[in-house]
Amino acid sequence: MSESNTRFPEMPVFEPGSVWLVGAGPGDPGLLSLLAFHALSQADDIVYDALVGDGILALAGTGAVLHHAGKRGGKPSAKQADITEKLIDLANSGRKVLRLKGGDPFVFGRGGEEALALAAAGVPFRLVPGITAAVAGLAYAGIPITDRCVNSAVTFITGHEAGGGPPEGLDWPALASGAPVLILYMALKHLAWMAERLIGAGLDPDTPVVLISKATTEDQKIVETHLSAAAADAAAAGIEAPAIVAIGDVVELRAALDPSATPQARARAVLEVRRKRDAG
Repeated sequence: MSESNTRFPEMPVFEPGSVWLVGAGPGDPGLLSLLAFHALSQADDIVYDALVGDGILALAGTGAVLHHAGKRGGKPSAKQADITEKLIDLANSGRKVLRLKGGDPFVFGRGGEEALALAAAGVPFRLVPGITAAVAGLAYAGIPITDRCVNSAVTFITGHEAGGGPPEGLDWPALASGAPVLILYMALKHLAWMAERLIGAGLDPDTPVVLISKATTEDQKIVETHLSAAAADAAAAGIEAPAIVAIGDVVELRAALDPSATPQARARAVLEVRRKRDAG
């Protein structure tokens, strides 16, 4: 048995003429799955999103052809139909095609659309999930997405509808009174509008909020605020897309878990968290 096989499990064969639809995680190459790493090393063609960074693309195998297929709101972007057609054409020419998408392909990532198109075209494919930005971004900021003393549910919400407008079709009273933690994806453009809807539906304007820009990367920026001020504070701090917005009391745990804080500061914060729980 080779040294590499003693460290890594046996990986599935990346067959020519197939497409692997793979999540690259939110940015840190260390968060790639072993399957994603394997696919990068084996692919003939890598069709990648705008959110896939150079550190991940550097792991591509020698001779792999890179195809940028980023879609960013408000900027010139490849059309979804063209991306799908490229995947099908490359696979039908006998290439091993890696469709590499930031985060998880199936969390507001159009992965389902592309997989359906491959299925309709008769192209063999494999689906490989990635760590979504809501989970990883909050963890890197020192915020657990769930805590049994705070929340037993989480709701993921997209910040825009398919046409780019605000998500008007949502049941805002249900969201405001339902899950105690709300996670907003791609919401910067419509954040003021969404906060207004949530407050109008009964959510406390002082509900804690954290905004995390470029999560898990060297350019990560974090802003803690509250719901009524979130949009203004995001603009004042220069928060840029991609960004995650988390709303709920779980945000307050960051003081005790902040990776950048000193052990002494975290210990003091834990005591404060316990004091509030005992009092409440």
